[in-house]
Amino acid sequence: MTEDSQRNFRSVYYEKVGFRGVEEKKSLEILLKDDRLDIEKLCTFSQRFPLPSMYRALVWKVLLGILPPHHESHARVMLYRKEQYSDVLHALKVIRFVSDATPQVEVYLRMCQLESGRLPRSPSFPLPKAFEQYLNLEDSRLLSHLKTCSAVSKLPYDLWFKRCFAGCLPESSLQRVWDKVISGSCKILVFVAVEILLTFKIKVMALNSAEKITKFLENIPQDSSDAIVSKAIDLWHKHCGTPVHSA
Repeated sequence: MTEDSQRNFRSVYYEKVGFRGVEEKKSLEILLKDDRLDIEKLCTFSQRFPLPSMYRALVWKVLLGILPPHHESHARVMLYRKEQYSDVLHALKVIRFVSDATPQVEVYLRMCQLESGRLPRSPSFPLPKAFEQYLNLEDSRLLSHLKTCSAVSKLPYDLWFKRCFAGCLPESSLQRVWDKVISGSCKILVFVAVEILLTFKIKVMALNSAEKITKFLENIPQDSSDAIVSKAIDLWHKHCGTPVHSA
């Protein structure tokens, strides 16, 4: 049995006996010990499992290209990145895209857009179509209600898909969603939005105007967030399959 096969067997065994998180942490620590980090395997791990909080920042930085795969370069590269951050922030202030009063979430967005050459942001955004498609598959009656209320085009898509639920979900739940986004699966955002509608179906069905529905969805109760994210990940796997760890 190969090393990867043994690791996969242990993962299944630990999950069955209730110690899944222990084996996942060990598997990630093995990946992080490689002299040259394997980006593809880190992506696959992040899509299959929640990242342990103690390693989340490191893995995110590597997957986003902020840090290189080689460990010995990390300290030097982080110094360069801090200088780069200051330069980009200064540039945005000079061209008056941000100020000291700009919310931090928007500052980060503008910095990313400037770095990628997409400032100002393009208004087109395809995820709402996918959201409507999967909501129809899961609960066509709920989608019909939204259409009857003329709410489909007025849902909080910016909050969901452009801010990636920042300001909507608490940090502990948000991190689990961003694990998937940062590892390359933006589609998870669609399923979080769908699951929010499914979770609060009774409340939404009782509202009869687009304005009331949107206002409620912009301020959903926080106590259901962990369950929403867990069910959204299940939906994502149901419709898109489970990522397979490459050898």
